[in-house]
Amino acid sequence: MTELANSLLYLDGVTVSFDGFRALNNLSLVVGHGEMRAIIGPNGAGKTTMMDVITGKTRPDKGDVLFHGAHDLTRLDEAAIAELGIGRKFQRPTVFESHTVLDNIVLALEGPRGVFSSLFARLTGPQRDRIDEVLDTIRLGERRNELAGSLSHGQKQWLEIGMLLAQDPALLLVDEPAAGMTDAETAETAVLLRRIAETHSVVVVEHDMTFVRDLGVRVTVLHEGSVLAEGSLDQVSADERVIEVYLGR
Repeated sequence: MTELANSLLYLDGVTVSFDGFRALNNLSLVVGHGEMRAIIGPNGAGKTTMMDVITGKTRPDKGDVLFHGAHDLTRLDEAAIAELGIGRKFQRPTVFESHTVLDNIVLALEGPRGVFSSLFARLTGPQRDRIDEVLDTIRLGERRNELAGSLSHGQKQWLEIGMLLAQDPALLLVDEPAAGMTDAETAETAVLLRRIAETHSVVVVEHDMTFVRDLGVRVTVLHEGSVLAEGSLDQVSADERVIEVYLGR
């Protein structure tokens, strides 16, 4: 019970089956307050299904999924889970390309969700400060008045992370942020996520091992819906089972 008491996110014995296929098989995972964790594993290991369960998109057949030790996520819908403070960024960036970078952040701010009320409502001083802070964090302050469609792929990824950050979730789930990025953007993204992890918990699903190494965090390896290994990247990379099912391919 100590793990549960100290955890932000607690999964225990989570199983999900689709037409007889076990996407998750007795999966257990604990993420602490202020922790960043990298999740790696081969295709079909259960990484996306795990994220779907945490965000309420998929209901597990059995198992516990608790947030802050008190909220049973298996009983809540996606909107309620988002309101609790869990934000998810998918692999493909979904920004409003015909709006400015600034508008995208304003639209994501907590408060009225209607496009017009969000865009044209008078921003309070704290909201303006929050927007400036987010734009500084994602390194797009100087491009705040440019259309999001003019950004590079990597910058769109940063903007979407900023849109999540504007909502100030306690936990950010980030799916393959380095996919399609240049080497320079990948390195910058690792710096960005490490900075975010100073004040938030972050779970990163990723295939790029160089990027995972740059994150410098605890790594969980999934295989066939279960945890195969956990530890530093060096520790899991030296694990014969991990080499056999994933890294050695």
